[in-house]
This record gives sequence, C-alpha cells and structure tokens, in this order.
Amino acid sequence: MKSIKNLTLVLALSAVLFACKKDSNSSGTTPVSVRMTDAPGNYQEVNVDIIGVEFTSDKNVVFNLNVKAGVYNLLDFANGIDTLIASANAPSGKLSQVRLILGTNNTVKVDGVVYPLATPSAMQSGLKLKVSKTLEPNIEFNLLLDFDANQSIVKKGNGEYQLKPVIKTVSVSTSGSIHGNVVTTLAWPATVSINNGIDTFATTTNTTGYFLLKGLPAGIYTATIIPLTPFNTKTISSINVSVGVVTELGAIVF
Repeated sequence: MKSIKNLTLVLALSAVLFACKKDSNSSGTTPVSVRMTDAPGNYQEVNVDIIGVEFTSDKNVVFNLNVKAGVYNLLDFANGIDTLIASANAPSGKLSQVRLILGTNNTVKVDGVVYPLATPSAMQSGLKLKVSKTLEPNIEFNLLLDFDANQSIVKKGNGEYQLKPVIKTVSVSTSGSIHGNVVTTLAWPATVSINNGIDTFATTTNTTGYFLLKGLPAGIYTATIIPLTPFNTKTISSINVSVGVVTELGAIVF
C-alpha cells in the first residue's frame, strides 16, 4: 500500500513539473521589428509623423515598442525599399493588434506646394491594424507595414487634403517578392499591379525601369504593367510566388 501511495505522489509531482515546463515554454520574450514600405502615389512627397507603435495581445495586454520617431516621406520607401520604425523584445504569445500612433506633422507635396494633412478625429488615438500572429519565444518576428500612398490621401472639395492611411500588414517570414525590369525607356514610369484573386499590390518603376514588390503571400499572381502612352498594357499570368523567394520576371519589352 505504501509503494502505491509513493507511486501516486511521484506521478502527481511529475504532472505538476510538466505543467510548469509547458507554461514556461509559452512565456518569455520575442525579438520583434516593424518596418515600413510604400506603394507609390501620384505625389511629390507624402510625409507621415510617426510617434509610437503598440502591440496588443489577445488578452488586451498593451506593449509599447521602441519607436524611431520622426517624419517619414513614404515615397522614399517604394520598390522594395523599407525602413525600420520600431523594435523591442516583446512578450511572447498571441498578437491581435498593432496600433500605429501618428503625430500632427503630416504633409503632402503636390506641384511644388506643401499642404498639411488633416487626420480624422477617429484616428487621433492611433491607427489600429488587425494582426493575428503568435510570437514564439526567442524566434524573431518581422512585421512589414505596407502603406498605399495613393489611397491614403483624400482631396476634399475645399482643396484641403486628408490623411486616411490604407496599410497592409505582412509577416516577412511568410511572404515572397516579385522583381522585374521594363526595358523600353519611353514607357517609363510604368505602373505595375499584381493580383492573386484576393489582394492587389501596386508600385511604379524607378528611374531605371526596375520594380520590386515584396511582402507578398505565397500563391499564383497576374501582373499588369501599364506603360506611358502610346504603348499598350501588358499582362503576365501564372506568376508563382513562394515564401522567402524573389520571383524574377526579367526584361519586359513594349
């Protein structure tokens, strides 16, 4: 009888130790970084004043990241260029929301004139972005905020401009890229739009005809390249995008 009691005690202690070990694996910290990129718009500058970045867990626990506060011209970060805006060792666990907090020094430059960008009152507490990810202990998590400069600027009837950020959130570790080069110089700048049947991503060629779209979920895409007139639109179908891979479209001739 005594040996049975001892065995029962050992099993109970083992269960407690296993539970503690399991709990410890779900705690800890995760190194995180938040970077920003842009889908270009028809403006000379789109300047956003970033003052804070917050993570919110599924249990409504808020964590402030170390932000590189400042005014960023979104058009500096097109065609695959991005910049680090925040980082930290965040508590591990389920991430449900990212809040991007903007200051008041937001402007747009159109035809050489700089206009202030009004921010709707509903956004003054921060732009809330839904993110459903699990932060694993000691495994780096990289989040890309993909601004759409063209859709983020609204011109009002009185000639003023308003900032209503349109942003996609992309986990870099679960995405791929598409790269190509429009070699017909008279077609520059060309607009490049790709679609996977669910989402559309867009950019424009740079001063040498190259373009890069990154942060793309794996899947099959169709690219539409719209050059300057008199050239016609070109479509490229069945583009396979894989995680961690840059898919090359090569030279595109009009």
